[in-house]
Amino acid sequence: MRVLLIGANGYLGRFVADRLLADPAVQLTALGRGDDADVRFDLATGSPGALTRFLDAVHPGVVINCAGATRGGARDLTRHNTVAVATICEALRRSGCGARLVQIGCGAEYGPSQPGSSTAEDAVPRPGGPYGVSKLAATELVLGSGLDAVVLRVFSPAGPGTPAGSPLGRLAEAMRRAMQSGDGELKLGGLGAQRDFIDVRDVARAVHAASLSAAQGVINIGSGRAVRLRDAASVLARVAGFGGALHELDSPGGPVRPTLGHPRSDPDHVAPAAYPYPDGCGSWQQADVRTARDRLGWRPRINLEESLADIWMEAACRI
Repeated sequence: MRVLLIGANGYLGRFVADRLLADPAVQLTALGRGDDADVRFDLATGSPGALTRFLDAVHPGVVINCAGATRGGARDLTRHNTVAVATICEALRRSGCGARLVQIGCGAEYGPSQPGSSTAEDAVPRPGGPYGVSKLAATELVLGSGLDAVVLRVFSPAGPGTPAGSPLGRLAEAMRRAMQSGDGELKLGGLGAQRDFIDVRDVARAVHAASLSAAQGVINIGSGRAVRLRDAASVLARVAGFGGALHELDSPGGPVRPTLGHPRSDPDHVAPAAYPYPDGCGSWQQADVRTARDRLGWRPRINLEESLADIWMEAACRI
């Protein structure tokens, strides 16, 4: 099976590439903006015609798109998350390869949900920020393209390679700094949000399964369990061997710090942000993952403690 992987050098893409390379039946080609890609191509600026010519030459059976941006202004997010997907869809429509498209979406497309609820694929998306809007627009392009396509809505990926700017990455970095400086306490903000964390290696397994299946439409990929960030912080402290005290800076009904591990030298700097999580999903997100089980034969295997241990291993190497 010939697979074209777009975004192989990104956080998710690296693990998807490893998973596919472990399958002897897969012949993998990586397309991306970096020098180490098999083919250099910028989806945000490249033309559908140029991509069509490449597709006709390589003739993949599956195209997997892991590329995209999680940060930046609305313009950049639109270019990298929406315009790029429009280019892929148009190129696939023009091409004679007939490839199946596996698009990586995100839980932020749903926006805030009711605490205690599980969000299923038939929920009406109401993204709460430009990132979720740009990803939802990409999903709608894929679903309306007429292609053989599936969108995997990945909730909150965790595990090795977790970006330092993500909530769990910031948490690990704050703990590393506290241990390095010998602080007996760690003051953190924004720990009230609850998210559905899913290990990035489980995400890669889901992508592999989707590439082999005939499933179409939207499929949630998550653990099916919301975890409060303060509970994740406690698990990380145990994994790291941090014996100090964890103090939460948030005050009920009052302003919250927008990031974890805000410098202690700036005690008066608080922001009246409604949600410390920048994904626009409010205080709660939990995926209903029954569709992934039924249509992909997929279940998560790696628990959050193992994911956090791997995040800490990388952070500890910076001590």
